[in-house]
Amino acid sequence: MSTVILDTITGKSTATTITIGSTPVVSASANSMTIRGEGSAQTSIQQGLCKAWISADPIADNIDDSLNVASMTDNATGRRTINYTNNMNSANYVGGALSQAMMALYGTATDDPSHMTTSSLQWKSTSDTSSLVDFGKTTCLMIGDLA
Repeated sequence: MSTVILDTITGKSTATTITIGSTPVVSASANSMTIRGEGSAQTSIQQGLCKAWISADPIADNIDDSLNVASMTDNATGRRTINYTNNMNSANYVGGALSQAMMALYGTATDDPSHMTTSSLQWKSTSDTSSLVDFGKTTCLMIGDLA
């Protein structure tokens, strides 16, 4: 059970900030919300959220868990395309991935900007010898603005 201890709660029909003590910590405007970061810096909540992610086993061609991922396409050994449920606003978002094999982590990423579109991202997995290979556990996340 939780306990809330307050001195005063005041309702406001057009509230745009949340203040703790005398410090505004969250501000909102049309389609935008910011939170106070370090010092007086403000961070956009929408842009700082992960918009899509996937945990997959490419060898079994299986998606273990995901957010905003409609499907995963097997293009070839070591190459998969992640297809989004809701598109990104532009192809200028951030995508990063890791593959795990025998307790070693290998970075995976797209090697061609055309493989990163508003509706999908193609990743490649390479071994320590730069050969394309399918790993059993691969995770990928995408951060940016949704369309």
